[in-house]
Amino acid sequence: MAITISDRKDLDPAQLVRLYAQAPWARDRTVDGAREMLTHTDLAISVWDGPRLVGFGRVLTDYVYRASIWDVIVDEDYQGQDIGTQIMERILHHPSLKNVELFWLCTRDKQAFYEKLGFSAKEQTGMVWDRRKHEWRG
Repeated sequence: MAITISDRKDLDPAQLVRLYAQAPWARDRTVDGAREMLTHTDLAISVWDGPRLVGFGRVLTDYVYRASIWDVIVDEDYQGQDIGTQIMERILHHPSLKNVELFWLCTRDKQAFYEKLGFSAKEQTGMVWDRRKHEWRG
């Protein structure tokens, strides 16, 4: 089948969860959670082999200063075919993001992939607050 790329956000969240199940960082995601996430995502890029979702990436942004890239994933059966690169290029050159100054992303083990696309490692400036580790005391 022919590979196609879309920036429509109305994809089936169940297909996305099946794709997420292949990644250790996303295995606990649910269909309801994915549906809600897509609702609040500013840009989603999906890659299809016919009706099968084989790649995905998403962006949260203010459209001017910053954009955060999240959840870039390619189906294990399709890795090594430049699908991840195509997702990233679609994001970085998407018309709606043409004014964004800086794109941010987090990765534990894909630095070499992102460096090939022009990303550079920054001094550790990020912090995280994990709701699962804190009880509300309000």
